[in-house]
Amino acid sequence: MELLEIGKYYHIFNRGINSENIFKNEENRHYFLRLYNKHLSLSVTSFAYCLLNNHFHIAIRVDKESKVVTQSFSNFFNAYAKAINKSQNRTGSLFEKNFRRISIDSEKYLKDLILYIHFNPQTHFGIDYRKYSFSSYQSILLGKHTIINCEEVIAVFDSFQNFKKTHEQQNLVLEEKFKLE
Repeated sequence: MELLEIGKYYHIFNRGINSENIFKNEENRHYFLRLYNKHLSLSVTSFAYCLLNNHFHIAIRVDKESKVVTQSFSNFFNAYAKAINKSQNRTGSLFEKNFRRISIDSEKYLKDLILYIHFNPQTHFGIDYRKYSFSSYQSILLGKHTIINCEEVIAVFDSFQNFKKTHEQQNLVLEEKFKLE
């Protein structure tokens, strides 16, 4: 398993064991985000997230040493799994294996990842990415969020206008692709 190195960017993702849902309702999603903020806000900078029923995606930069960040993620996932197991009267693993991570090696890849994460509800379920509540897209547009560093995200796209324009262009590409299939 790849170590999380300080200063590097990563795509963090996982899904429920046997592809089961890890989020049963909105409160589960809100709780997940509160725990994420509690356990990881001092260890990583977050650029994007999307919480779907059976999986999630997060784009981060590691700001602390590997051991600290890995332990923070472990504490976060364990706390969430314990709470869900207790509330749903279940036992055992909630998540599939350890969380997965892919190292991001360029600013273009980071930009593409942010788009990929924001468009997840649309590509998986046909839900308009602009209206999906449990993605960082709306929060970035409004310039407020507890776990996303909006200023750094906008900087990746060079400007707020370019952030919006790039998303609109990606939406047109996806609409055209789905028309052709």
